[in-house]
Parts: sequence; structure tokens; C-alpha cells
Amino acid sequence: MNRPPDFNRLAHLYQWMEFFTFGPWLSFTRGTFVSHLARSRRALVLGDGDGRFTARLLCANREIVIDAVDASSAMLQGLLRHAIPHADRVNVHLADARGWEPSVTSLDPRCDLIATHFFLDCLTQAEVESLATRLRSAVSPSAHWIVSEFAIPAGWFGRLVARPLVAVLYGSFGLLTGLTVRSLPDHASALRHAGFALKERRTHLAGLLVAELWCASLPKPTLA
Repeated sequence: MNRPPDFNRLAHLYQWMEFFTFGPWLSFTRGTFVSHLARSRRALVLGDGDGRFTARLLCANREIVIDAVDASSAMLQGLLRHAIPHADRVNVHLADARGWEPSVTSLDPRCDLIATHFFLDCLTQAEVESLATRLRSAVSPSAHWIVSEFAIPAGWFGRLVARPLVAVLYGSFGLLTGLTVRSLPDHASALRHAGFALKERRTHLAGLLVAELWCASLPKPTLA
């Protein structure tokens, strides 16, 4: 397993970088399904950057407790700042999510929500598959998984706009953070194989951005 990318140097600039490249659209995509999460009580949020989604979820759901996992200490500090005054409902874990193991001390077995926003695109296909299988065994039978990601839609827009843009983003973050991944994984097939079913999917910016709501619908896979 390669070292995780280093986002520490971008922590204080991340929000502005995002705004000047995509305006409000990434934030809008992250919040697509927040209104569907009123019944969630324990959430696992992976790689939320500076924590603006976490802060929004805490405000929308006054009962939820969140475990936030990130390999960047600076991003976790930003997440806690954004979480104020609800930071007492956030447990932070400075760890590489690819190898982080949920346990009874850090993640309640009744976890009923997973959130990954523009995080799975930092992983290889094999890493997404491993992560999905491992998390499926740690969540409740009624758990949901919300995903926000870039996508390359079919047609001329995908070929001429989305694909080159995604390549530029990968190259830029490779230079800035050391990210070695260079192509989008097929997270949908990984989640299906792990036992999740797609409940709802919405697209933005002509399909460049997707927001998905998945549910744990199949029996938990048996781990060898």
C-alpha cells in the first residue's frame, strides 16, 4: 500500500481552490442527500477534507454522532473548527482509511451511515473494493452510504470536457499532494459486490458530478 497523499499543505487553501475551480457545485453535490439523513444516528465520514459536509450534517441532524477518518492532521483540525459548536459529537481518527479498522471503541457496530465525498477517487479499484467489503461488515442492516464523485459521462461532453478535466485534476493533485492514482475507480461495482444497492442517483454539471445514495440491502459477506 502506497503512502497516502499529503493534503496538509492544502488544508487552509482547500475551500478557495474548490470555489475558484467549480464554484459552489462541489458543495452542492455533497449536500444532495442531507435531507434524507434525519434518522441516522451514527455516521462514519471518510476524507471530508476541511469538514464542511460534517458541519452541515451536524446542524441538520442534532442527534447524530460522527466518526471522521482522515490521513491529514491539518484537515481534521479544519473539520473540528467547522464543527463548532457541535464538535462534541465528532470523534476524529488520524489514520489512512485504507487500513483503518472499525472497532467497538472507535465505531459503534450500529453505525448506520457512511459518507465519502470526493474521496473514493483517491483510491485504486482494488482499494475501493477492499474498503467497501470491510465497511459492509461493520454497519447496521439498514445502513446508507452517500457518495459524491466525479464521473465521465457518455458522449462528446465526456470525451472532450470531462475526461481531460479529470486528467488535469489528477495531475495537479499528484504534484501538490503526491497522489499516485490517475483514473477514476468503478466505485459502483465495488459497492454492489460488497452488498450495497443503489437507491438514488443525481447528476450535476452535465454528468461531471454525481451524488448517490446507497443502502445495505444484501446479507453481509462472509470474510475469510
